[in-house]
Amino acid sequence: MVRVWGWVVVLGVLGGMGCSAKQETLPPRTFNLYQNWSLQPGDKLAGYEVHSGLGDVAIDLGGNRLYMPFDGQVQQAAGNEDRCLVVSSPDVPAYLFRLCGVTQGQIGDRRRGEVIGRGSIVAFAAMRRQADGTWAMVEPAKDLIAQFLNEP
Repeated sequence: MVRVWGWVVVLGVLGGMGCSAKQETLPPRTFNLYQNWSLQPGDKLAGYEVHSGLGDVAIDLGGNRLYMPFDGQVQQAAGNEDRCLVVSSPDVPAYLFRLCGVTQGQIGDRRRGEVIGRGSIVAFAAMRRQADGTWAMVEPAKDLIAQFLNEP
């Protein structure tokens, strides 16, 4: 009995170390926006928190899961680490996707169809790389947003 509990503790510790080590390997993602708006997710207005802004599409998911639409990477967004994630992929190198309001976010390399988190109200934003290296917000396509929402 003692031997079994010892392995359970060792496996629990190793499993915990593996999870935390993976999350520490990816720094928050920084990107310079071509457009600049004064209100950003996380800002406070009259004591209320802003969840999305110009260029975002907010959807009430009711706590449901979000799925990775393609192989790629999920990082926290610099400056909004506790509120927003950034999804990138070599499949769509000219685009970044910012998702704000995600809970239980899964940081790191993700495969198509894997869960990347959950959300109540999640704000989606799509950014396209400009020739000067900045990113411009563009309207996210409906079918792309649906890929984040539907299990493949």
